[in-house]
Amino acid sequence: MPDPRPIEIPASLVGGTIPKHVAIVMDGNGRWAQRQGLPRTVGHGAGEESLLDTTYGALSLGVRVLTVYAFSTENWRRPVDEVRYLMNFNSGLLQRRQHELHDQGVRITFSGRRDWRVPKKVMKNMDSAESLTGANKAMTLNIAFNYGGRAEIVDAVARLVADKVPANKIDEKALRSRLYHPELPDPDLVVRTSGEYRISNFLLWEMAYSELVFTDVLWPDFRREQLFEAVEEFQRRERRFGGLDK
Repeated sequence: MPDPRPIEIPASLVGGTIPKHVAIVMDGNGRWAQRQGLPRTVGHGAGEESLLDTTYGALSLGVRVLTVYAFSTENWRRPVDEVRYLMNFNSGLLQRRQHELHDQGVRITFSGRRDWRVPKKVMKNMDSAESLTGANKAMTLNIAFNYGGRAEIVDAVARLVADKVPANKIDEKALRSRLYHPELPDPDLVVRTSGEYRISNFLLWEMAYSELVFTDVLWPDFRREQLFEAVEEFQRRERRFGGLDK
């Protein structure tokens, strides 16, 4: 299925540096629903269109990797009914959209723990999406699911121990190679929606030198236009990576 909306790249972005990897904390679904007098779960459902439109926007810009924070290791603390909804919603989202994304050349991957808490049905749909889209090259949509930045670092350290790496051989390269997806570049740009100014245990290792952009827009109202605005802000930044201006 082709992108239903025509792509119009703002002239201000043409010729500028496009981030290779954009990561997004998709926040504000519950508040969006509550402001309309609706159950919180309605907000999660409304965020599906935001995800698809933003993915198409990133694809049109030439972004190589889009990572989205879908479910954190801390989200298990939410009410049981909401967690159950999110499990079913994310599983259904993969079933509904994986072929559409596959047709656009999008590779789907997942970052996070695949432990006993994740229902088998969800795991099956995750495996199916990765298998279907694994050879695609246009862009990688990396879904952070049952993900926590601290958990990722702990898991990487556990792999170092399991691999019996000597202490004097442990360095950044050794640890990074044991992250969930070491082949992906670190995010150049991290966007958080809904007016919150924190990173919430997201990509703690990877975002060491990411540019951060915060927007008041709630996730269900976020579209490619807001992505383009974030990239415009990124292009106005000067990235020095700890060095000095030339």
